[in-house]
Amino acid sequence: MHRFQIREDDLSGADIAALLEFHIAEAIRHSPPASVHAMPIDRLRGPDVTFWSLWEGEALAGCGALKELAPDHGEPKSMRTAPAFLRRGVGEAILLHLIAEARHRGYRRLSLETGRTEPFAAARTLYRKYDFEECPPFGNYRADDFSMCMTRAF
Repeated sequence: MHRFQIREDDLSGADIAALLEFHIAEAIRHSPPASVHAMPIDRLRGPDVTFWSLWEGEALAGCGALKELAPDHGEPKSMRTAPAFLRRGVGEAILLHLIAEARHRGYRRLSLETGRTEPFAAARTLYRKYDFEECPPFGNYRADDFSMCMTRAF
């Protein structure tokens, strides 16, 4: 797998702001309004969220965040690969970093929400590769025909 530099990010850079705007725009493009759960940049700065960016040299390759739902439960958020880095292992590097951080924090579970439609197929495949399984909605998510929740225990 390709090696990227992963940095905790304060969300102040123009590159990361642009990638997150793209992330939200893509969520809106591929999801009904009630099923868009992407967090805006101000929410990603919340005390319950830690955000990381992935870099190849000076180029932003992707990002991801970990939201604490409970002292033993986290949620991956804002996982996005920059378009120039698709199919180069960025999503896998993000997910592996989030899993390692969850273990370091002592979480017993990670849960996430994603789409059921074709634009989300690669994400679902990646999550299944790392033992995420479909589960009932958690937190503030509600069942709908578009979204699905997935979880994995440690």
